[in-house]
Amino acid sequence: MSDLQIGLIGLGILLILLVLCFNWWQDRRVRRRMQTHFPAAEHDPLLGGGAASAGVAGARREPGMEAGEAGGSPFEPRHEGPAPGDDAEEADPASEVVIEVVFPEPVAGAELIPAARGLRAAGRKPLRLFAQTAQGVHRARLHAGESYASVQIAVLLANRSGPLTAIEWSQAWARAQDLAERFEAAIEGPDQQEVLERSARLDDVCAALDTQVGLTLVLPGMQPSDAVLDAARAMGFVPDGPRLAWMSDSGVPRFTLAHGDGAGFDGMARLERLNLLLDVPRSPADDHAFGRMAAVGRELAGKLGGSLVDDQGRPLQEGSEAAIDERLQVLYGQLEQAGLSAGGARAMRVFS
Repeated sequence: MSDLQIGLIGLGILLILLVLCFNWWQDRRVRRRMQTHFPAAEHDPLLGGGAASAGVAGARREPGMEAGEAGGSPFEPRHEGPAPGDDAEEADPASEVVIEVVFPEPVAGAELIPAARGLRAAGRKPLRLFAQTAQGVHRARLHAGESYASVQIAVLLANRSGPLTAIEWSQAWARAQDLAERFEAAIEGPDQQEVLERSARLDDVCAALDTQVGLTLVLPGMQPSDAVLDAARAMGFVPDGPRLAWMSDSGVPRFTLAHGDGAGFDGMARLERLNLLLDVPRSPADDHAFGRMAAVGRELAGKLGGSLVDDQGRPLQEGSEAAIDERLQVLYGQLEQAGLSAGGARAMRVFS
């Protein structure tokens, strides 16, 4: 081996050592700043560890199972000023797992908002973003006029697409890492195997309780969609995406009406079948949930000259509603015991 080759090898080793030393110094500097601005808490309530001691996280309230979801995007600045206290909406430790990104120095909301816009979903699992201001105030929405000490990325553990997968978790982690690297922040989160085991357990519970009950309204031949739409709206149905919904007093659909082929209500289309669907976990508990849907279905069938049949294509028998409603009461009780109150915020997330 020539002297030139030996010299090049030595120079390469020296450069590697310099890079390692520089990375060690950078990491030490960031950690020192974090400890100065954000002393560590013993427990993280966002990860289900109970009440936190005094520190960066501050006290957190357990999210109510019936708390409504705040509207709007968490990535868009609001025109009005932020409320002075903590926002009520929080990550749900029963259905979500949290990745925390802690900044070495507070980051302005105007700078953080565009950087966080990619934190919307990982595969088929939605992400929710929460943050803590430099003053220790919990936020469910980012505001351009505030500065933030940390953000928490809540990843849904399971929904109707199945449990959170290793690929989806890796995608969520990669998005959190991108945000951390942009602001030289530290990133913390649970072990992947623990996350996957929790997601599988939640999915098993949800799969055992996931129930939908349907009826079919058969029309007398092909009918214009706009005529059907007018009749349904006159009875009280309201638009809900491509479907129509019969709403509860709380603003959550009790049951829905849709085309037999799943298409939206287009005034140019013609149809001969309509589907009424009671999505039990996503509909508020009701002593007469099925009976109410059947009564509305019969009335609409009468207005359109059609007939109401069950999922086997048989005419719906008078009196069958009571027996089905009795069985649904058992299911509502099981959902309640599992912490998935029908029509509640948590149930709406995991049965989506």
